[in-house]
Amino acid sequence: MRIFEFCLLAGLIVCALSVSFTKKLLTSIIIYMSYSSIMAVIWVILQSPDLAVTEAAVGAGVTSILFFVTLKKIRAIREEKQDETEE
Repeated sequence: MRIFEFCLLAGLIVCALSVSFTKKLLTSIIIYMSYSSIMAVIWVILQSPDLAVTEAAVGAGVTSILFFVTLKKIRAIREEKQDETEE
């Protein structure tokens, strides 16, 4: 079980660092969703299911949807697709 916990903590660190260094907004949001999902699993391991459900619902769910809608409204997703085709 300790190895699994260590892997989860390493995953959190990797997600946190990769969000900071990623240049594409859409990729950053997906990594943020992964971070929230890992954190929800950690809350379950720590025997706090209420926080796990909240983290999963708010962190990976609602906040990510709001980020996607915001990117769509400012047309950042479309610009990233155009940038990829130009390269």
